[in-house]
Amino acid sequence: MSPVSQARPRDARRDRRSPLVLAALGSIGLVAGVLAAGEVLSARAARAERAQLEGSYPDRARPEEGPTGGSESLREVIVVLGYGNPGQRINAVNRWRVDVGLRSRDPQATSSLLVMAGGAVHGEVSEAEHMARFARSERGYAGPLVLEDESVTTWENVRNALPLLEDADRIVLASDPLHSVRAEGFLRTLRPDLAARLAPAEGNRLGEQILRKPAFVVMGLEGLRRARRDGLVS
Repeated sequence: MSPVSQARPRDARRDRRSPLVLAALGSIGLVAGVLAAGEVLSARAARAERAQLEGSYPDRARPEEGPTGGSESLREVIVVLGYGNPGQRINAVNRWRVDVGLRSRDPQATSSLLVMAGGAVHGEVSEAEHMARFARSERGYAGPLVLEDESVTTWENVRNALPLLEDADRIVLASDPLHSVRAEGFLRTLRPDLAARLAPAEGNRLGEQILRKPAFVVMGLEGLRRARRDGLVS
C-alpha cells in the first residue's frame, strides 16, 4: 500500500474525530461559563447586600465602651433559612446553610441565639430539626438554639421568627446571598424597625458550592421577581 493510501484512512479518522473534539470543548466551555457566571453573580449579590446593610448597621452594632471601661451588651439572633429536605438525613444545602449561620456570628456578641427555620415541607422531619441536629452533633454547637418548624415559605420563616428578634441588636438571615436579600426585604416589609438591625450573612465564598451557585442565582432572581410582583418587597 502506498504512503498516500495509508494517509487517507488516518485523515478520515482525524476528520471524524474533529467534530467530537469541538463538541466536547464547546461543552466544557459552556459549563465553565455557567459556573463562572454563578460565582460572579453570587459575589455581586453578596457585595450589594453588604454595602446596603453596612451603610447603617456597623456604628450601632459594635459594642461601645461604657463608663467603667466594659462594653455594652450585643445581643444577636442568627436565623438559618431552611431548604426542602426529603428523607431522614440532612441534605447538603441545609448542611451548608448551617455553616453559613455559624460563621456569620459576631465574636463580640455577648449573647447569640441560633434559630433554625423551616417546617416539614418535603418530608416527615422538619428542615429546622435536620439543621438543629447537624449543628449540635456535627458542628459541636452548644449555644442557645430555637426551632421554628411551622413555616413552609421564606415569608413565613421571617414572620414566624419575629418574636425572637424583638430584643436583638444584630439580626442575620443566613442563606445564599440572593435568598438572604429576599428574606431581608420581607423583614423590611413586616417590621422596618427590626430591619434596621440587619447584618449581612457570610453566604458567599469563592469556590464554595460552585456547582450549585448557578441554581441559587436562578432561584434567587426568580424569587425576588415574584416577591416584587406580589408587593412583598420594594
